[in-house]
Amino acid sequence: MRKESILWRSICWPGHDACRLYRLNSERRLEGTSLFLHEGRNCQLSYLIVCDEIWQTKKAVVWGWVGDQDVNLELYVDAHRRWQVNGVTKPAVERCMDLDLNFSPSTNLLPIRRLRLEVGQRAEVEAAWLRFPSLELEPLSQVYERLGQFKYLYSSHGGNFVAELTVNQAGFVTFYPKMWEFEGSAWVSAAIPLGT
Repeated sequence: MRKESILWRSICWPGHDACRLYRLNSERRLEGTSLFLHEGRNCQLSYLIVCDEIWQTKKAVVWGWVGDQDVNLELYVDAHRRWQVNGVTKPAVERCMDLDLNFSPSTNLLPIRRLRLEVGQRAEVEAAWLRFPSLELEPLSQVYERLGQFKYLYSSHGGNFVAELTVNQAGFVTFYPKMWEFEGSAWVSAAIPLGT
């Protein structure tokens, strides 16, 4: 298995996120853990997101704790883009393509890899946004515009939130203004390159 990992430091609250990307048979997997302090509560949230060959989210698991609250979420999305959380259907996010974890910078990689935009191209996507701290799934319209080889303009909430993202060759964000910054990575010589 080819694996690539990255460590981020949070700018918006004290904390870190460590994530790795790898392929298992025909699946693309994004796996990591966020450790951070939020409103006086220590938080540890681990995640595993499983995508198909063309980077469409199939299922995910999020587990850990927020203060004294345990977190155990199993997410599943079928071929018609109908989402479930712990077996309960979530019609609000029906037809959403990507899972977006509000507490982690990892999931920007998913639409970046799936869309494969050329420089100058832009695309609007609907994400199933796992909002923190409620940990409820909500629809979130997002726009990605590729500005350069490693630069994307990201916007959401109808353009009320805009950020210029710097990414690495794998598609991991390395700088997310006011939110996250790259702190270290481990590279595999044959890592999955951006655009495949």
